[in-house]
Amino acid sequence: MPTLIEVTRSRLRAKHYSLRTEDIYIHWIRRYIRFHNGVHPRTLGADSIERFLTDLAVRHNVSASTQNQALAALLFLYKIVLRLEVPWIDGIVRAKRPLRVPTVLSRSEVQDLLSNMDGRAALIAKLMYGTGLRLMECLRLRIKDLDFARCEITVRSGKGGKDRRTMLPSSLIVLLKMEIERAASLHQSDLLEGFGETRLPYALARKYPSAGKDLGWQYVFPSLQRSIDPIDGKERRHHVDDAVLSRAISKGRKRAGIHKHVTAHTLRHSFATHLIEQGYDIRTVQELLGHKDVKTTHIYTHVLNRGVGGVKSPLD
Repeated sequence: MPTLIEVTRSRLRAKHYSLRTEDIYIHWIRRYIRFHNGVHPRTLGADSIERFLTDLAVRHNVSASTQNQALAALLFLYKIVLRLEVPWIDGIVRAKRPLRVPTVLSRSEVQDLLSNMDGRAALIAKLMYGTGLRLMECLRLRIKDLDFARCEITVRSGKGGKDRRTMLPSSLIVLLKMEIERAASLHQSDLLEGFGETRLPYALARKYPSAGKDLGWQYVFPSLQRSIDPIDGKERRHHVDDAVLSRAISKGRKRAGIHKHVTAHTLRHSFATHLIEQGYDIRTVQELLGHKDVKTTHIYTHVLNRGVGGVKSPLD
């Protein structure tokens, strides 16, 4: 009989959860079982979940979002994996997430940061700031998703499983074409060595058996080394690791003398804020960012101090 973890992993993949979400959910379920000394979750109730969540908050001092992430994993376990009728589970109180204003760089700070980065990391950072893409949306771009004639990028299966389009900065066209030539060279060498088949989403590999070796499906930013695909165990060339960009941004921030906490997502925040500064409509910015609710986009008006009519200090 498959173990509880194996069944959980199977259900997550059946519902097309990302590998990152899969790893996170498995982590919390294992931690929940260890917390209760190996007792099977089927025999545990609401008080057991609340004790676990309380321990995370009190003893481990985790954030509200981390605590809610753990709860989401346990909800999936009880409802989808164990398929138990547990009306009490919806009554468990979620931690209240504090409303935080995002960190935004000024235009000069963005310029300083980008000028202190080099290579592929600099190109990825420029693309993120120039398009508003999330980090993984950028790294998962396929060659066919770039339309140089129309200066458009198609984002496939973004957050919430939705596709959208955003602009492709004309200033990056030459660099992106060079990156694609590099990806094509790596792909050609993979084919000569008997590899070169990328993983296709959903059942496309069965529907189009040869599409996985097509250049258009290859990643724009491929990894320099092939690795074993955790889903089917095949050796493939994945996209570049997100940690590469994180390290490069950290080094660039220090070189530029920027004292703010800067991450890859800061570039997305800056993209949205600078568009609104230029006078673009909030709905347009919402579509470019791929926000489901315009309320999420409105956070950038608070960054600009334009909420409630843009109140100005009497001292000024």
